[in-house]
Amino acid sequence: MKVVIFGATGLSGKVILKEALSKNHEVTILVRNVKDIAIQDKNLTVVQGNVLDRNTVNEVLKNQDAVIQSLGVGGKGNGKPTTFVSDANKIILEEMEKTNVKRYIAMSNIGAGDSYTYMPWIFRKLILPYFMRWLQVIVDDKNRMEPMIMKSNLDWTIVRSAGMVDKPAKGKVTHTITGQGLKFTITLSDLARFIVEQLVVKKYIKKTPSVSN
Repeated sequence: MKVVIFGATGLSGKVILKEALSKNHEVTILVRNVKDIAIQDKNLTVVQGNVLDRNTVNEVLKNQDAVIQSLGVGGKGNGKPTTFVSDANKIILEEMEKTNVKRYIAMSNIGAGDSYTYMPWIFRKLILPYFMRWLQVIVDDKNRMEPMIMKSNLDWTIVRSAGMVDKPAKGKVTHTITGQGLKFTITLSDLARFIVEQLVVKKYIKKTPSVSN
């Protein structure tokens, strides 16, 4: 499958890229600096540019089958309100419509959308607003992003991730629409495997699975 990955230099994006290539997908990535990509693979095309540049996004989407969007603000960001992901997402969606690319897999966070309701009370009312404000602004931007995707005509899946940890894969992912059985974290490798699997699995088309280990 021909796949574009936006956010391939980020914490999760690097692992998603590696996983997609291991499954023999033909991958195109858009990066600000090609020097940020150390991987060399016959199935990898690297394009230098800005995801907020509509013309560049349109070019990389031509003749593609699917998109994985794992954009972020760089780890915890700076704690200030941001619209980067939602702004980029709007451009990607509009250019996918123009280029007739239908499959869209976007990364979000547990806490966005209706998943907020099945977070523990103490996390919602105390930890998130007072001790994890950096995460709150990220979730706020995902709350701007998610409705855009849901209103689109694309075959979308929004994967809401638990806290990502750079540890060895556990080989098992809990994925749920209702929030039942979720834990607080997921390894990057397990998250990447689940996301790349959605390129061929149809179970969660037009749905919002939350995932953890």
